[in-house]
Amino acid sequence: MRRVRPGTASRGALTSVAAGDTYEEPKDLPRLWHVTLSVSGEKVPLPELRRALEQLAHDHPFLLTSRYATDHAEIRYWEEARDLHDAAAVALRLWGEHRQSAGLPPWEIVGLEVIDRETYHHRIAEGYGPPPATPVGVHPF
Repeated sequence: MRRVRPGTASRGALTSVAAGDTYEEPKDLPRLWHVTLSVSGEKVPLPELRRALEQLAHDHPFLLTSRYATDHAEIRYWEEARDLHDAAAVALRLWGEHRQSAGLPPWEIVGLEVIDRETYHHRIAEGYGPPPATPVGVHPF
C-alpha cells in the first residue's frame, strides 16, 4: 500500500512504508516505446538530407536509425514515456520541433507506429516487422 505524508501532493511526493507493509511499484512509471515515423514531401538533395538527419540523430539521443531517399524518410527510435499517448505526442512533434535546428525539409508526417517494447521483441522473434536497426545510423533506402 502506498502511503503519502499528510499535506503533500500525491504525485512525486515522498512516501513511507509502515512495518509489515510491502512496497508496490507505482503504475505510471515511464516505459520504452519503439517509434517509427515516416515523412515525405518535395525532393531534396541527398547530401543536404543526410546532413539534416545526422543532426537530428545528434539532437535526439534515442535515435536508432534513419533511412532516406530524395522525397521520403523513415526514422526509428526508442522513446521513454508513461503511455502510448505520450510517446505518440512526442513523435508527432519531433519533425517540426527539429526542422529548423537540424535543417530538415518541410515534409509532412505520413505515418506513425508506436509499439511497446514487448510487442516489438515479439514481432522480431516471430519474424514480422522490420529487423532490428543494424547498423545504427543514417542510411539510404
